[in-house]
Amino acid sequence: MPEPPDARWLLLIHQIPPKPSYWRVKVGRRLQGLGAVPVKNSVYVLPRSEQALEDFQWVRREIVAGGGDASVCEARFVEGLEDASVEALFNAAREADYGTLSREARALQASVSRRGKRSGTSKEQVAAVLRRLRKRLAEVALVDFFAASGRASLEGLLAAIESALRPPQPETEPGATAPQDVRGRTWVTRSGVHVDRMASAWLIRRFIDPEARFRFVRGEEQATEPGELRFDMFEADFTHEGERCTFEVLLRRFALRDRALAQIGEIVHDIDLKDGKFSHAETVGLDHLIAGIAMRHPDDEARLRDGGVAFEALYEYFKRKR
Repeated sequence: MPEPPDARWLLLIHQIPPKPSYWRVKVGRRLQGLGAVPVKNSVYVLPRSEQALEDFQWVRREIVAGGGDASVCEARFVEGLEDASVEALFNAAREADYGTLSREARALQASVSRRGKRSGTSKEQVAAVLRRLRKRLAEVALVDFFAASGRASLEGLLAAIESALRPPQPETEPGATAPQDVRGRTWVTRSGVHVDRMASAWLIRRFIDPEARFRFVRGEEQATEPGELRFDMFEADFTHEGERCTFEVLLRRFALRDRALAQIGEIVHDIDLKDGKFSHAETVGLDHLIAGIAMRHPDDEARLRDGGVAFEALYEYFKRKR
């Protein structure tokens, strides 16, 4: 008889006294913060992992200490609920979170556009709200177990706001930075890498710093160690400038005049900023491929690895294409 497959899920089954009423609310918020979703009344689920098991064990202890009862168990759904349906519950919860943050980001973007026309919201106030949104995004991303699609558009919105806060950049080519000046550095960026950070990391290692190492931090973490360089982050060494995404900025700052790279930059621009400026035929396909890489790998290094293969193949295609 074949061995049954490993359990994919963890369930927390609890029973909480009706009073005091705030206790049920407190437990609910605690579970929500862990990213758990309800599948039945008083039954919450998380994807099985060591961290999830520890989190559920702590919640169980809190419930028992408060006079309730709870059990944690591993589970496979055999009848009724299917794995895809449970994943959809997680994605719906994260889409709601991203939707709330996107509405706040659009309101902030509108205040930035009005700032140049009249006094009101200061740059410092906008930056403070932006930091809060980045922090909240990082918190939601930690429990985005199945790569809900709303994250990419939210990051594009925040990147556009960050770009609008910077002074206009001259259109003339500045003095280029020589790749040998940044050789062997650690390059720091936000965790949960998507298209612009995947493409930029590939560009850095392929054409700028072959010895590059990458470190990933939560969005609100700004401090770096001596010698480290930040990219695609708020107030980073290399990040969005004006209407350019980080990949385009790197091409410009390091004077990488290569038509194949420029075409990749235009595709990355359209996926990241979602403004349809260049509209290459390859854009939709690469967008779906990058989304699939993000869904497949929660680990940033794995995303860079698979993303690097994709961008290397795309570069070869554009080099040979007539």
